[in-house]
Amino acid sequence: MPVVVGVQFKPVTKVYHFDPNGLLDLGHRDFVVVDTARGPEVAQVVEAPHVIGDGDVVGEMKPVLRRASAWDMVQRDLWQHKEQEALAICRAKAKEHSLNIKMVRCEYSFDGGRLLVYFASEDRVDFRQLVRELARVFRTRIEMRQIGVRDEAKLLDGVGKCGRQLCCTSWLREFTPVSIRMAKNQQLPLNPDEISGVCGRLLCCLSYEDEVYREQNRKMPKLGAEVVTPQGSGRVRHIHPLKESVTVMLESHVLVEFNVSELISSKTASGQSCSTCGGCTVKRRASAEEDNARLRAEAAKRKQARGGEKPARPTPEESGKANDESKGGEAKRNRRRRRPRDEKGGN
Repeated sequence: MPVVVGVQFKPVTKVYHFDPNGLLDLGHRDFVVVDTARGPEVAQVVEAPHVIGDGDVVGEMKPVLRRASAWDMVQRDLWQHKEQEALAICRAKAKEHSLNIKMVRCEYSFDGGRLLVYFASEDRVDFRQLVRELARVFRTRIEMRQIGVRDEAKLLDGVGKCGRQLCCTSWLREFTPVSIRMAKNQQLPLNPDEISGVCGRLLCCLSYEDEVYREQNRKMPKLGAEVVTPQGSGRVRHIHPLKESVTVMLESHVLVEFNVSELISSKTASGQSCSTCGGCTVKRRASAEEDNARLRAEAAKRKQARGGEKPARPTPEESGKANDESKGGEAKRNRRRRRPRDEKGGN
């Protein structure tokens, strides 16, 4: 069973697993130097060395080179201080080349041999000339990386609609898919201004309670369903999933809130009633065997109907008699067409 250690290269980012290389006493928040595809990098331990299954290992696992020394930390801080200056130069150069891009952040590698530039743009941009000029200015390798609006908000940080720091910056390591269906399940207004975050996309927090709402909605009757309550029949006008209650308009046109357990029965769209009010829809579906039998019967009826319209095939005697009659009629017509001889020559 392999032993791995989880590290992060930036705060609140994806966790990568490395081979501890014998350093089993590494603790949380310790700094180490790890070997990556781009060379050595300083990372922080977020998961102490632990055992994982063989199937959880994907690809080759890089080793931890050593614990980060005081000099390693000083070198990392030195390059981090130069990142703001590099960002200002990159923005000025992009403006000189009239490029419609937004420079977001610059990051130096551990040894300063590479400068990673994050930028955002809605269109495709030809920045080859800009890269060549930046390489002459910084005298290092330049790597341009385009990011989306959600990653841009994560790098820039900010305050959300709730008044707190953005989730993607404070604790959310990876983005999860968010759909408009989640807002519908929570009965939120579908106004883009109210359900969109700083980045302009749907709020990430819509996915936090979506599973709870979906589970609760299964227990609730549908909007507009006919229900029988202790005070009489009525129709569901509002649903409160977290309270497990519904607001019913009775036949007396009075709105009353009932707990789901208080409902006696619920009528479905087909008019059938069930003893429980779990919002279930009674749908009678024929089995697969019944459907196949019905389809075969209909196909046989159509085939039989088409077969009755076709004329019967004549017997050999009838076909021979018809041929003789056709030949005799043709001979008579030929005799009628013969012209009489010229009587002038006979005289």
